[in-house]
Amino acid sequence: MLLPLAALTTLAAPAQAAGTLTATFTTQDNGSWWKGTYVIRNGGTAAVNGWTLEFDLPAGMSLTGNYHGDVTVSGRHVTVKNAFYNGNVPAGGSTEPYSYWFTATGTAGTPTGCTVNGDKCDGTPDVPPTAPGAPEATAVTAHSVALRWAAAQPGDHAVASYEVLSGPDTVATTSGTSATVTGLTPATRYTFTVRAKDRRGNTGPAGAPLTVGTVDPSTDPTPPTAPGNLRSTGKTASSVTLAWNGSTDNVGVAAYDVHRGGTLVKSVGADTTTATVDGLSPATAYTFTVKARDTADNPSAASNAVNVTTDDVAGPGKQLKVGYFVQWGIYGRQYFVKNLDTSGAAAQLDVVNYAFENLDPKNLTCQAGVTKSTSGNPQDPDEGTGAGDADADYARPMSAAQSVDGVADDGWGKLRGNFNQLKKLKAKYPKLKVLVSLGGWTYSKFFSDAAATQASREKLVKSCIDVWIKGNLPVHNGAGGPGTAAGVFDGIDIDWEWPGSEGHPGNHYGSQDKDNLTALLAEFRKQLDALGGEHRLLTAFTPADPAKIEAGWDLSRIFDSLDYANVQGYDFHGAGSDNSWEPGRTGHASNLRADAQDPYPFHFSIENAIQTYLDAGVNPRKLTVGFPFYGRGWQGVADGGANGEWQDANGAAPGQFSTEAGTRGYNNLITSFPSMTVHHDEESVSTFGYTGPGGQWWSFDDTWSIGKKTDWIKSKGLLGGFVWEMSGDTPNGRLMTALDSGLK
Repeated sequence: MLLPLAALTTLAAPAQAAGTLTATFTTQDNGSWWKGTYVIRNGGTAAVNGWTLEFDLPAGMSLTGNYHGDVTVSGRHVTVKNAFYNGNVPAGGSTEPYSYWFTATGTAGTPTGCTVNGDKCDGTPDVPPTAPGAPEATAVTAHSVALRWAAAQPGDHAVASYEVLSGPDTVATTSGTSATVTGLTPATRYTFTVRAKDRRGNTGPAGAPLTVGTVDPSTDPTPPTAPGNLRSTGKTASSVTLAWNGSTDNVGVAAYDVHRGGTLVKSVGADTTTATVDGLSPATAYTFTVKARDTADNPSAASNAVNVTTDDVAGPGKQLKVGYFVQWGIYGRQYFVKNLDTSGAAAQLDVVNYAFENLDPKNLTCQAGVTKSTSGNPQDPDEGTGAGDADADYARPMSAAQSVDGVADDGWGKLRGNFNQLKKLKAKYPKLKVLVSLGGWTYSKFFSDAAATQASREKLVKSCIDVWIKGNLPVHNGAGGPGTAAGVFDGIDIDWEWPGSEGHPGNHYGSQDKDNLTALLAEFRKQLDALGGEHRLLTAFTPADPAKIEAGWDLSRIFDSLDYANVQGYDFHGAGSDNSWEPGRTGHASNLRADAQDPYPFHFSIENAIQTYLDAGVNPRKLTVGFPFYGRGWQGVADGGANGEWQDANGAAPGQFSTEAGTRGYNNLITSFPSMTVHHDEESVSTFGYTGPGGQWWSFDDTWSIGKKTDWIKSKGLLGGFVWEMSGDTPNGRLMTALDSGLK
């Protein structure tokens, strides 16, 4: 790059900018290669901090190098974001001597379509679209007019939308060249015009007007005949397709209205006798009817009713397998996304839940872009306040040995860390879905506040979709930026622990949480569906404790929004790391059935927990059961003639990690105590291990208990099982293989 350059060609300087920044392009030819430079200048009176340059390469030109900017190339379109050292352009100044430049092969030429921060590089105003053609009415009723028109010609930018005007008021907006204006007054004349708007928001002139009168209902009092033979011709987990026989009318049928129960959900034109109703909940029964409507808006009688139950998420005759991958597993556990592949789990799982992401304590929005550890003190009310790990999420470069495809992160990419590895894992296993899990034990403090009002719910959901579904990550250590995580997550998992009742010390909660959670889930479902395209999953981690269910989870309503719930199937008993909880007595942590020897006043079990949901009318195909890939342990345990079962203890046993007393991953547990005697309790269907009188006693799942539980899941017609959490398994996936085999 230090070779002599010749034949300097400088393009004419642009006119003074209408905005603040302009960009001047020059070329320098060096024979076999050439250099192109964009100098950005600030003609305004205030400094500009940050710029984005975009342009299109001429045909036959190929970039071979880029300097002083972060570059993304899509086909012939080039997007350049400033480097960290040349983003500030002072008033009257420029990016020199660190202006963006590139090297290229092919014939030297001037790029086209140049913009800087969205404005044209030469500073001239945008040319708006032309006027569209005059609208014409394609259908007129007493309360509506359907219009179509010829497309406008774009100016400097593509046409993004059209506005239909009645006088000065915008009465319809559409991305196409047709629209239906509704809510009109019968027997009234209206004048409509249409204008185009481009993707930059520039509005063109209105086209020629159309004057049309709505129908006078008094001229046609006769309704159409009822549609006949309404039937379902197809269904998925989130949609139902309907068909019917057409109606007749003395003047003419104008439309058909599809009703779900008593709610109008879709209208189609008179020439259509089919409709697909989207946005439905899996494994849910719906009743549909159809009415015809004539031009006077006379409705017909309803068709016959048809009852349809949507498919479940797994599909008929199949079981769903969900596994939680913990964000922090890449540290002490040394468990990477790659391990999901090498253990065989990725080929067996249907869904991976990435745990956990937090809520911003001040803005009450989905939080990203921070790296702040929890306090480590489980009794600290602020242990999780503002905590998060953007490094693990998307900024930490993964080595080749830690990468799913064996290719290391280069350290400069905008998506690194776990998120980049999840994208690679999904590319290798296309059927695999990945959800972002919000909350968890230490990150649920502010759910109650964020769900408190309709406005706060809308704000929270919008932020979560913006960050986790659209992938607009905050810039952190050079990673992130708009759209960088798009495609990583296929939905959202809500892990609020617990609405309406106490969870982690310091959590906010109240009796209002139950209704607010229902409304929050409905808002998530609404905004996820509004994105269009493939159905996004919405799930929740829900409690086994009937008291917690009653306090916070309206089982009669939440499943209208949820695709399924992951019902807690573990932590029924245990001793915490600070010897809180139940340090003085052993107990089964994940038993299938109640144990008659259980001395506690309430006998927790998976069977009792699931029955609470079924008794409330929840479809069993909306429920998965939790499997722990870890054990809960006590020390100083008396034998009591029962091998330590339900016996006195002296607190939590030493854990796998110093901060997690009383807990060990399954693999760590069996390798740490190779001589531990393992017992299988047939009555409660639970596994426990005992090292002898006065020793340690551990409750955990193994292949025996997993086999028994999966048989029970299938016998009850449940959707499947989920795992907390994947790092506890053996390197060859012993437990996951048992779960997969048991659910086939």
